[in-house]
Amino acid sequence: MSFGHPITIAIIDDNRLVRDALAAMLKQVAGVSVVTSAGADVTFLTETKPDVWLLDVGLRDQESLHVAAALLNENAHAKIIVMDIIPVHEDIMEFVNTGVSGFVLKDSTFDDFLGTIRSVAAGQKVLPPRMTQSLFSQIAKAAVRGGTAETLDEVRMTPRESEVIALIGEGLSNKEIAQRLEIATHTVKSHVRNVMEKLALHTRLQIAAYSRR
Repeated sequence: MSFGHPITIAIIDDNRLVRDALAAMLKQVAGVSVVTSAGADVTFLTETKPDVWLLDVGLRDQESLHVAAALLNENAHAKIIVMDIIPVHEDIMEFVNTGVSGFVLKDSTFDDFLGTIRSVAAGQKVLPPRMTQSLFSQIAKAAVRGGTAETLDEVRMTPRESEVIALIGEGLSNKEIAQRLEIATHTVKSHVRNVMEKLALHTRLQIAAYSRR
């Protein structure tokens, strides 16, 4: 597809080395313009309206999901590509539900990376093939397993999983749960993943509804 103007890109990644390297590589591509880059500070979002945002999933100072929500709240038509190394299913679903336009794995080739940018800029939704297979197989399994109240009540949770469910019900993020329980954020994600598998759920909202029930 041909664009009437260069595809403008803004990068949100608090790793300066990665951020600068991405910007340098993209600036060498015809038809692409990197208008700005930043770490976790997105105060410039009201001043910058790129065609595509590149958002690192592992921001240190705040949750990337909150950043994506802030960008989309400011501009409902913002096109956001989430960059990750090894995404977990619940993270994918949360970002999809928030409204991001695509995902790209950090071990992708530069051609695939650039292809994702161009596809998203053209209005498409993009998931890498190996992510798509695992994501939709999980959704299909959740749909088949269904979830009557009686079935859910029979599921046994560990004490820690029960704590995580309760805190999700309070609206806490993974980072906030980790701080409350004094455990690592990746450990919280592991518990959330286990809970989703046990309950055949695929969003935090469903876990929150289960906790209130």
